[in-house]
Parts: sequence; C-alpha cells; structure tokens
Amino acid sequence: MSTSDLALPVTDVALETRLRDRMAEVEKALAGHVQSRAPFVTEAASHLMEAGGKRFRPLLVLLAAECGDRAGSDEVVTAACVVELTHLASLYHDDVMDEADLRRGAPSANSRWDNHVAILTGDFLFSKSSELTAELGPDAVKIQALTFTRLVEGQIMETVTPGPGEDPLAHYLDVVAGKTGSLIATSARYGARFGGASREVEEALTAYGEIVGSAFQLSDDILDIASESDESGKTPGTDLREGVPTLPVLMARASQDPADARLLELLDADLTDDQVHAEVLDLLRKHPAMDEARAYVIARAQEAKALLAVLPDGPVREALEAFADIVAVRSA
Repeated sequence: MSTSDLALPVTDVALETRLRDRMAEVEKALAGHVQSRAPFVTEAASHLMEAGGKRFRPLLVLLAAECGDRAGSDEVVTAACVVELTHLASLYHDDVMDEADLRRGAPSANSRWDNHVAILTGDFLFSKSSELTAELGPDAVKIQALTFTRLVEGQIMETVTPGPGEDPLAHYLDVVAGKTGSLIATSARYGARFGGASREVEEALTAYGEIVGSAFQLSDDILDIASESDESGKTPGTDLREGVPTLPVLMARASQDPADARLLELLDADLTDDQVHAEVLDLLRKHPAMDEARAYVIARAQEAKALLAVLPDGPVREALEAFADIVAVRSA
C-alpha cells in the first residue's frame, strides 16, 4: 500500500497524518514479519504483500485505537500486523480454491509456483500471525482463534450447497459474515482494546466492523451486475459467469414470480456462453431483486452507523460514518 492513499475516508488533517505515519510503521513491520530463514519462503510470503492492497483491516485497527488513550502503542501496530497477515494468508488459500491466475494485478502464488507452495505459504503466514498474537496475550489468542474458526467455517460453507429446507440466502449471508465480516470485526475489536477504549466502545466497534465489512462485500455483489467495466475496473458479471452465488441472484431466485421463468432457466444454464451471459445480465439488471439488494445493503450500512452513537463526535466517528455511507452509495 502507498501511504499516500488511505482505504478509509479521513478528512481531518491531524488524524490523517497520524494514520499515515502509523501505517508506515505497519508496512515496515509487515515486511519484517514475512522474513524466513529460507530465502524462497521469504519470496513466496512477500509475493502478495508486495503486490499491494488497500490494507483496510490494519487501518481499521489504527482508526479504532484512536478511540482510546493508547492509540500509538506498540501493541496496536502488532495487532494491525496480525489481522493483515491473517488476511494475506487467506488469500493464498482462496486463490488455490478458486484456481485464480491473478491477484491484485499480479500472478497468484499458485500460478507463479504451484498449489503446494501457495497452500504452505498461506500456512506460514497464519503461523506468523499466531506468533504475533501470542505477544498480545491470552485474550488476543482466544479472539484470534475464534475469528479463525469463523473464517475457515465460512470458507468451507461456501463450497457446500445448502441442504433441503435451508434458506440459500441465509446460508450465503452466513458465508459472508464468516469469510469477510469476522476478521473486520476483530480488526475493530483489536484496535479498540489495545488502544485503550472502553468496553462499551469496543463492543460497538466490533459489531460495526462485522456489519459494515459484510455489507461492503454485498455491495460488491451488486456492482458485479450493475456496473459497467469502465466504472468498476472489473468485467461485469464475473461472479455470475463463474457460478458464484451473490445477493441479487439469490434474491431473484427467491422471488417466486412466474415472470421470472426465463431468468431462472438461464441462471441454471451454461453462463460461460457469451450470449446467454449477456441475456442473464440484462434480465438481472431490470429485476426488482436489484433494488431489494440495494435496500438491504443500505439498511445494513445505516445499522452500522447507528452503533457509532457511543463514540464522541469528532474525526474518528466521522471517518467511520463516512465509510458506512460509501458502502451504501456504491450499492445505490
């Protein structure tokens, strides 16, 4: 990440300067934490980190820490490294599962080397994250263990078809909460806790992180269908083509409207066919499920903002509220 860009909207100059300085500390620390006695392991572990990324999770740790009186502590920087290493590790495993060729514009580890290297490098990064968590004490170890359980459960659930009588939409929302929401919630919790915030603020920020993190992923679902490629930087309907269930698709499937017969038929067809894919994309863009999905994400963003009422007015609360607003706007 270039420290000239922050993944969260910060308009207060003093706060922005502090966050940039601390993110520079985090970047330096991360570069050290991926070092191994074996040069090849260092190269593989540094691969995705050097490819960039928004560093949203460690930045949220630093921002949440501003709610306490120890925002500049070494523990806060360590916690920021913990969540980013955990996230990076999960990406190595994700790319193997998805058979991805690219990650952050660079060749994925599995395509540059092979699946074995990618999986073991992810394991290495998880182990480095665990080493750092141990430095933060037993409570942090328990929080990290619970987070890791949820993250892996979400990853597994994504590969499993909902059983008979199980709501596919509820199943998917559980997946998103586990895969995405859990680590972002822990990022906010770690920042508040090691920054010295009150327990009330810590719990509010944890809940905020879970909701806004999941909502951000769900807004991506909407953009996958609604946006043009030159707006999003991503080919529209990529998830659709790959058969990945997303919020609008699941809501459309659940609508039970007889007029949806053609759409439902095509959703079960071969979407690698360009003509079929284009027709499905057009039908989905016109479907009421798109507005339903947008309304859901906006409601979640508003729910996240409401949790921030325990924070005093000021630049930290404003930045967190602005991020929730961005989640809502990008889905509108």
